[in-house]
Amino acid sequence: MKKWKKIKYLSSGDRTEQPAMAYWAAGNQAQPLLIALHTWSGDFQQNCDAYGDWCVENNWNFVFPNFRGPNWTPAGCGSELMVADIVSAVDYAKKSAQIDETRIYLIGGSGGGHAALFLAGCHPEIWTAVSAWCPISDILRWYHETSGTQYADHIERAAGGNPDINPLAAIECVKRSPLTYLNKTKDLIIDINTGIHDGHTGSVPVSHSFLAFNKLAALEDQISSADIEYVVKKQEIHSRMGIPVEDKSYGKYTVLFRRISGKARLTIFNGGHDILAKTGLRFLARQRHGQLPTWDVVFNHDNIVMNKLFE
Repeated sequence: MKKWKKIKYLSSGDRTEQPAMAYWAAGNQAQPLLIALHTWSGDFQQNCDAYGDWCVENNWNFVFPNFRGPNWTPAGCGSELMVADIVSAVDYAKKSAQIDETRIYLIGGSGGGHAALFLAGCHPEIWTAVSAWCPISDILRWYHETSGTQYADHIERAAGGNPDINPLAAIECVKRSPLTYLNKTKDLIIDINTGIHDGHTGSVPVSHSFLAFNKLAALEDQISSADIEYVVKKQEIHSRMGIPVEDKSYGKYTVLFRRISGKARLTIFNGGHDILAKTGLRFLARQRHGQLPTWDVVFNHDNIVMNKLFE
């Protein structure tokens, strides 16, 4: 039986009660807090077992907020209300449980990866570390990449029109993109992951992860536009980019490319639109606020994978 329950908390954005799933750690000691984020078309009622089970097993506090539900309304998809809902979820957790404020973690994939990077840029002071999987980093770019699909329609509905013919809608797309804010992350540990076949077997091209990393990386560590285009088109890593990396924490998903710059890391693995939840959670568990990143991960082989069925 699941131990996390539905709650409601007050959002500072519009003073409305917002729903979430939550679990509070047992005992009187301060414990970590995990904020996990649903995918693009999901809401707080989406399957969150991979995150919730981890928190129960490891005695972490856990909130799985709604943040205005699916990303096809003006109130969702990187709105000010969405940001306020997630920040207010953290504030509510601090009032409801004993929180170790050196260990406040954020994780999400796909639309949740978009939201994770968005909150990393808007409120880097809150988080110890962020784990983003197959994220959307540029809403306008994704609009063009998904032309004729439900996702382009979702963006039009959220932004208030077709951004190619409506200048205000184009401005909204920029405002709702993590790339607009990632240069404000300061000292935050951010780990970005995606499968090399995403955009072919999934809905978010790997370019979004490369571009997000480039916003965080020192100039000498950034990936060239030519190399990004090569990976997107060929679904392989160019030889000049380096050789595969051995990382057993990714299980059957071979790490094809990895680059670290300061407190940011990018990993491209041999998969598609996959969220390796336990890989991300194990990584987060080793991070502490105010310390250098710990990039190695203690692992086993029971990775829980959330895939494109949960977009």
